[in-house]
Amino acid sequence: MISIQHNVSLKEYNTFGIDAKAKYFISVSNKQELIEALKLPQFSEYFVLGGGSNMLITKDIDIPVLHIDFKGKVIGPTNLQGEIIVSIQAGENWHEFVLWCIENDYGGVENLSLIPGNVGTSPIQNIGAYGVELKDVFVDCRAIDIETQEEKIFSLEDCNFGYRNSIFKNEAKGKYIITSVAFQLTSKSHKLNTSYGAIQQELANNNITEPTIEDVSNAVIAIRQRKLPDPMEIGNSGSFFKNPVIPKAEFALLQEKFPNAPHYVVSDTEIKVPAGWLIEQCGFKGKRFGDAGVHKNQALVLVNYGNAKGEEILALAKKIQETVLEKFNIAIEAEVNVIG
Repeated sequence: MISIQHNVSLKEYNTFGIDAKAKYFISVSNKQELIEALKLPQFSEYFVLGGGSNMLITKDIDIPVLHIDFKGKVIGPTNLQGEIIVSIQAGENWHEFVLWCIENDYGGVENLSLIPGNVGTSPIQNIGAYGVELKDVFVDCRAIDIETQEEKIFSLEDCNFGYRNSIFKNEAKGKYIITSVAFQLTSKSHKLNTSYGAIQQELANNNITEPTIEDVSNAVIAIRQRKLPDPMEIGNSGSFFKNPVIPKAEFALLQEKFPNAPHYVVSDTEIKVPAGWLIEQCGFKGKRFGDAGVHKNQALVLVNYGNAKGEEILALAKKIQETVLEKFNIAIEAEVNVIG
């Protein structure tokens, strides 16, 4: 039987630590409870809450907050190539899932270590880091249609994954609740991705020449801990902005003015420019505006120093976007979902 709580603070449920209130709060731990909650006659719409890691709440939430707290893992058989499919419930913590994979010698997600949030929200923005994206190991996800309460399985093709993007941020936005995600991992002959210079340097610093998946995970954790603040210590949502991808011709013009501009080749026609560098060049790195600010080590990260309101952090984000556009003629988009 589900219970409805009233006027619940969401401070502990979002990594920014924003003290917004939920007028109604319902936590569900299995599919039956979820369907029961969706059938409540007094409510016609819901705000779905997972790990609260990729969101900025700018006001109290009047519609029911539905907290997805599904737990559990199902391990499939291993095929002859050493590939194994594991199905993970939506409420499992992402980083704890990665550590579980390392412990069981399942390869494929080690580069995605220490990304905040839950498994159920990982397909929404196709999480990625250090040369690996969720889509590289994704098999399918199960989701409940909010309107009909029927289950639908989304395949890799169905999800239409892009850079920090998916069907769940576009035509399926707000229509489904993901209940589990299945991944194809390796149990032997792991294909390591150490192409990023930072990983190579970290391994070299530790005199590791033949890395394991645990070595790669430890390298990523060390790099992220140096660059990114721990949400348990200071409120944040990781990278607030996407790295913009611009036409090659546009980048050539940028390079004329800024010859040392860092960049990554995406294709024959497109170049990715680090948003953190753009923001830093505009002088925002380490700046504080009341309790809202830009992190001292990584300009991509906006932080809550204690009691910032969501509106204050959003105002800072908009100011950064306007300044970058004015200085570089490059629009940077928020990676974080703004609620309100």
